Amino acid sequence: MLAALIAVALILWSPAFHAGESIPARYTCGGRDVSPPLRWSHVPQSAHTLALRVDDPDAPGGTFTHWTLWNLPASKTRIVANPKWLFEGTNSFGRIGYSGPCPPAGPAHHYVFHLYALDRRLTLRRGATTGQFAAAVRGHVVASAKLVGLYGR
Repeated sequence: MLAALIAVALILWSPAFHAGESIPARYTCGGRDVSPPLRWSHVPQSAHTLALRVDDPDAPGGTFTHWTLWNLPASKTRIVANPKWLFEGTNSFGRIGYSGPCPPAGPAHHYVFHLYALDRRLTLRRGATTGQFAAAVRGHVVASAKLVGLYGR
């Protein structure tokens, strides 16, 4: 008898907004500028930690990073709005932690929340750059998921 293997992909969502829909103003520079709550499921057993990156690929100067966060325990299934976490990087605004969507006037931008399940703990220091985060993650992703929200002014 053959055993069937069913692989379920890592899934990321937010109770604050649905995929492809508007991010509420509370989570943007026009509101309280706090990070939205996030939830996920189906983290592979081979994952040791989780990492998160939020980007705006529609920014006029190229991809703009709003948040990097790493070394979440693989057993974790959520983060609350505006979490306090030691392992956060410097975003494209030059600040450590989350800075919400803040596009120029015009069409809505896409904000991509990337969740990575990693096979190791990252040795980055608080305030690491986006480039340092990307280099540390490279080659260690065992699964990933994304959630896209929109915001325009």
